[in-house]
Amino acid sequence: MKVFLTGSEGYIGTILAPYLLAHGHDVTGVDTGFHRVGWLYNGVDRAPSWREADIRNVTVEDLRGFDAVVHLAELSNDPVGQLNPDITFEINHRGSLRLATLAREAGVERFIYMSSCSVYGAAGDGFSTETSEVQPLTAYAKCKVFVERDVSPLANDSFSPTFLRNATAFGASPRMRFDLVVNDLAGHAWTEKVIRMDSDGRPWRPFVHILDISRAIDCVLQAPRDVVHNEIFNVGSNAQNYQIREIAEQISDAFPGCRTQFGDSTGDARNYKANFDKIHERLPGFETRYDVARGARQLLEVFQAIDMSTELFEFRGHTRIKQIKHLLETKQIDDHFYWLDPPGRVFGDDDVLTGTAAATA
Repeated sequence: MKVFLTGSEGYIGTILAPYLLAHGHDVTGVDTGFHRVGWLYNGVDRAPSWREADIRNVTVEDLRGFDAVVHLAELSNDPVGQLNPDITFEINHRGSLRLATLAREAGVERFIYMSSCSVYGAAGDGFSTETSEVQPLTAYAKCKVFVERDVSPLANDSFSPTFLRNATAFGASPRMRFDLVVNDLAGHAWTEKVIRMDSDGRPWRPFVHILDISRAIDCVLQAPRDVVHNEIFNVGSNAQNYQIREIAEQISDAFPGCRTQFGDSTGDARNYKANFDKIHERLPGFETRYDVARGARQLLEVFQAIDMSTELFEFRGHTRIKQIKHLLETKQIDDHFYWLDPPGRVFGDDDVLTGTAAATA
């Protein structure tokens, strides 16, 4: 398929794009470039063509001729979403709905939206299925619910949206994120010999490796239309529902010699388990090949190979909230998260590079 991939330069996109290319798809990427500085290691041998663009600026002409849109590009994770909830809704909700509407107008047949199991919020001890009540607790999670709600009615005989509610992602990526639970704990274990948690470790959360997310997306692209048409799938494995303290134990096994430090409480009220029967039963070819233990060993191998320092681990480019705050504080983006003209720009009005400030997502 000819795939239009938003967020192609991000944590998942950097892994997903070459995965799709290797599985026979023709991929064109778009990304704002906000997080391109977060390059941890050289782990990509093939990458798609891409351009700097904001999903709020994509046109119907940009989408013509594509078979599918895979939409990753949003303000990512709860802390960034809470930084300015109004902008989060502008980009993540209205921007995503606009993109889907334009895709349908352009004749794109499939639209794969990266939702999240975080929509289940504080569901407690029960296993949430795709038909369970959603309880989004943050602007980020609420936007996921609203996009599912508003894009679903766009489905018709020629436009098939699919919503993938991913479990909490983990795993090594060249454009790394250390603001995800498994990656963060592994980073502390390597740099400090401490598995450092803010909570008492009791909350439940499902987890999924980014290569398994990539596998799910490829399976949706290749599945018969009636299997994925206007469907929601939890993405993960029933075996990968963990209490956070169990994640700490898995990290400890991979990084021996570490002590574990628990907190007393946390402001994060999320506590949920997810059921993944539907995707394994209905999506041909899907399976999860990475558990947290294997993912932790993969992270250790990367850290060893690059001799990762504390400075590199703590670099702003590897944490979404740090990087966005930096771009705001240095006035590289405005209050609506659009790129501003670069400082010291010397090009004239007729120069090619004038006005290249795209925008964000």
